[in-house]
Amino acid sequence: MVVKRSLARTALSHRICTGISRRRLGALIAELASPWMAREESRLGERRGHECLRAEGGGPSHQLVFTDRVIATLVILRFHLPHAALAVFYGVDRSTVTRAVHEIRPLLAARGFAVPGEVGLRLHTLADVFAYATAKGVELCLDGTEVRVRRPKAGSPGRRAFVSGKMRQNTKKATVITDGQGRTLWTGAVRPGRMHDQTAVKTEGIEALFEQYPQVKAKVDAGYRGLAKRFPGQVQAPPKKPAKDASAEEVTAWEAARKKQSSERICVEHANAEHKQWRPLQRYLGRREYYTETHLAIAGLVSDRTAER
Repeated sequence: MVVKRSLARTALSHRICTGISRRRLGALIAELASPWMAREESRLGERRGHECLRAEGGGPSHQLVFTDRVIATLVILRFHLPHAALAVFYGVDRSTVTRAVHEIRPLLAARGFAVPGEVGLRLHTLADVFAYATAKGVELCLDGTEVRVRRPKAGSPGRRAFVSGKMRQNTKKATVITDGQGRTLWTGAVRPGRMHDQTAVKTEGIEALFEQYPQVKAKVDAGYRGLAKRFPGQVQAPPKKPAKDASAEEVTAWEAARKKQSSERICVEHANAEHKQWRPLQRYLGRREYYTETHLAIAGLVSDRTAER
């Protein structure tokens, strides 16, 4: 059975399916229209090898209009549905939906992250985040999150790099930065599950940014203890556990300090939980090379909602 496209668009555009309200969906479609058209013109011009000879609007029309492409991509990001399932709703071939996702998902991933209270301003890099934190006096919260991914083919190079020492599963990790209210400011540093959080800090240049922005303060978990040791006045990690022969008073004081620090940085755990309301970040079943795009696209969409708090 084939559903009319207008009915499919009406049903699938509901926030239950897309994860965002229809008001924000309209704004998102308007935001992505220009970069999508520019990419399409560039792609077609490269394929033709010369300027377009037809008048504007000439040639065959798209089976899926731009609005439907955005909606289909959001639904897939939300529920990780098979592309063939959405193709039935729209009455098109599965490859048409796949092509639409490959066009829209990079645009969503490149949007960056919304800034609380600043309409139209978005953060794209770690340097943007540190500059924003310095200007607004925001204390950052850093944490790593990992998602199970498909196991690499046996015998493939680097296969063990995805095995997480914590989960004992094949995963990919990402670093998440929020403010004190759990609003996502940046997500990135995506790497195989075997890489430690502290290693990602060094490879992504986070240490250099703390040196460059000495006013920025952050709270982290025990995985970033090396960062806290290097920047004791800026980075706060949980206190080290007392030795086995420590007195009861020392253990009690340590428990109180640990719980206080944990409650102050719990907001970043809540942000991770918001990201994982989207099915692909609960367990990613797609191709690993598209995981980074998917994670950034979802985190950017979540930041739009959290910035309105």
